Amino acid sequence: MSNRRAVFLDISPLDQGDLDLSPLRSAFSELTCHEQTSETQIIDRLKDADVAIVNKIALGDTEFAACPDLKLILVAATGVNNIDLKAAQQRGITVCNCQAYGTATVAQHTVMLLLALATRLPDYQGAVARGRWQESGQFCLLDFPIVELAGKTLGVLGHGELGSAVAKLAEALGMRVVTGNLPGRPPREDRLELDALLPQVDALTLHCPLTEQTRNLIGARELKMMKPSAFVINTARGGLIDEQALADTLRSGHLGGAATDVLTSEPPSNDNPLLAADVPRLIVTPHSAWGSREARQRIVGQLCENAEAFFNGAPKRTVG
Repeated sequence: MSNRRAVFLDISPLDQGDLDLSPLRSAFSELTCHEQTSETQIIDRLKDADVAIVNKIALGDTEFAACPDLKLILVAATGVNNIDLKAAQQRGITVCNCQAYGTATVAQHTVMLLLALATRLPDYQGAVARGRWQESGQFCLLDFPIVELAGKTLGVLGHGELGSAVAKLAEALGMRVVTGNLPGRPPREDRLELDALLPQVDALTLHCPLTEQTRNLIGARELKMMKPSAFVINTARGGLIDEQALADTLRSGHLGGAATDVLTSEPPSNDNPLLAADVPRLIVTPHSAWGSREARQRIVGQLCENAEAFFNGAPKRTVG
């Protein structure tokens, strides 16, 4: 266990005090955990470390050059855009991420958002809180049109592990699922081009990565092509949807509703277009779709697996 000194620079997004971290502690001769780390503290905290564990902390060649003992970076997430992979490779530093730990949780959250939009859950909850039901002259309150999802069409952009899991849940609700080709990838005959997919779907769900090809994939033009009653859901990455265009489209009354768990900048500023108080039929959740205890505990397990595999000479889940 010599030369297994690890430092977790930002453990607070992962552990809310409800995880078993003992396997992670057992994987190293020494493990130091910090709730958060500022940019000016990174080098001082990593200077004697063999392993850096990070969630969203950015690491580049400046940090690598100042930390010559560093051999391994474990990313407690799937995305590694915060790591300079080229610089790590040049310095002989292995980078490993975590994968597919939150499939069930994110799929569950996605379908929850779809159901909340279809049943107008926020509107009915708000109406009860305002006393509208109590003032009603009959046993029920049906002020907001409810949509039955059975028989409707769900469009999926990004039919990988997450998109496939959402598709299965949607099919269990009686929905028809169609998938779309993504820009920057070879087209498939069993998937529709975006312009053919958008006009026919009753709901669209995004599960694709954010790349230069997919940035603002859904903008004003694409939103206008959709049915006025359609729903849009994004539990993938902020930036896939033009936020101002979505806010404007919802205000215009075109779209049955939208829901997003991600925004372009996180944490967002108060002037984000989708946080304006006058945007109707919109649900925003705070990038929480991934965060079940079960999913976060799987991350701990994968961090341990990645560390053990590296020290045994057979790294797994490597990136770069």
